[in-house]
Amino acid sequence: MRVFGHIGTYRPGDTFASRLALSAAGVHRPLRAGVSGTPAEGVDSIVLAGQYEDDVFGEDQILYAGQGGRDAKTGRQVADQELTSRNRAFLQSLETQLPVRVLQKVDTEDGLSAYRYEGLYQVRDAQYVRGRSGFCIWLFTLRPLLADV
Repeated sequence: MRVFGHIGTYRPGDTFASRLALSAAGVHRPLRAGVSGTPAEGVDSIVLAGQYEDDVFGEDQILYAGQGGRDAKTGRQVADQELTSRNRAFLQSLETQLPVRVLQKVDTEDGLSAYRYEGLYQVRDAQYVRGRSGFCIWLFTLRPLLADV
């Protein structure tokens, strides 16, 4: 069952040692995919891991590049993105305005990496634009929810 909003007692600032720990806690179930969601229900969680050159994590908003068009080996954008099921899930979230849990991969003091829960956001805009590499991408704007949902 897909949950939109906080999971259990986890709150912004909580950290998780691995993608496996995120999945076990139910905060972000996919072990590899950065987006958890379906076109019918929308997106319930995302992980910002620095994989897309067009992603921007700011204080007031996140610009999140859609899925697809990347070279698997280099991570570079090499083709236009299409309206995949994950990108359609974002469009559904734009329509429903249900909250999205946002997690970010961060470096820890001991030189390792972990995943920090950033809080709840809403998808506020979707555009099909030319990205930094010159290919068309889906770019989703997410803004933080100021009150817990």
